[in-house]
Amino acid sequence: MTLKDTSALVTGGTSGIGRAIALELARDGAAVIVSGRDAERGAETVAAIEADGGSARFVRADLGDLTSVAELAADAADARVLVNNAGVFGFMPTADQDVASYETMFDVNVRGLFFLTAALAPKMAAAGGGSIVNITTMAAEIGMPGAAVYSASKAAVVGLTRAWAAEFAAGNVRVNAVSPGPTATEGTAATMGAEGLAAVGSTVPLNRAAGAEEIARMVAFVASPRASYATGATFHVDGGRQAL
Repeated sequence: MTLKDTSALVTGGTSGIGRAIALELARDGAAVIVSGRDAERGAETVAAIEADGGSARFVRADLGDLTSVAELAADAADARVLVNNAGVFGFMPTADQDVASYETMFDVNVRGLFFLTAALAPKMAAAGGGSIVNITTMAAEIGMPGAAVYSASKAAVVGLTRAWAAEFAAGNVRVNAVSPGPTATEGTAATMGAEGLAAVGSTVPLNRAAGAEEIARMVAFVASPRASYATGATFHVDGGRQAL
C-alpha cells in the first residue's frame, strides 16, 4: 500500500494500458481519478477498481480541448500522482499525412499533457511534492515507417520529461517517463490485429508483445516512493528493444 492516502490521476484511464495503470495504482492504495472521454467505459473501470477493494471516481475529459483540460485540472487539484497516459496515434506515409490528424496527435499527446501538467505540478509542490509519469513509446526512439507524426509527438514528451524533472525538482516533484514496447490492448487489436502485433512483438528480444498489466506494474513503481531518487529518467518496458 505504498500509495495509501494518495490521490492519483490517470488520463486515458478507461481502456488499455491506462485502465491497467488505474487498477494497479488502486491496488497500491491510491484513490484513483480515472479520466477519459467515454463515460460508460469510465464507469466500468471504476466498478472494476471498487470490486477489487479500491477507491476510484471518473472525470470525463478530452485532452484535445484546453477548456476540458482546465476543468480536469480543477477537479483533480488534490492529485499527488499524475500519469499522463492519454494519447492518440495514427500511421501513414509522410507524403500522405493530413493536417487534421497531425494536429490531433499533437493537441492530445503534447499540448493537452503540457497544460495539464503545468496546472497540477505547482499544486503538488505546494503540498510537499508529487510524482508525474509520462507514457511514451519505443517509437519515440526508433525509426518506424509511417509513424513520423506519432513518433515526433512522443519524442516531445521525452523532452518535456527531462525539462520538467529539472524544473520541478526544487518542489520535490519527480517527473519520469515509461516507454512501452508492443502491447496488447484494444487499440492495437483494432489497428494492427493479432498477426500484426505478433509481428512487431517478434522484433524485440523477448519475442512477444507485452500485456498491459506488465506496463502498469512499472508505472506504479515509478510513481511510488519506492522510486524516490528517480527523476528525469525514461524506463523502457519494451522486451529488450533498447538493447538492439
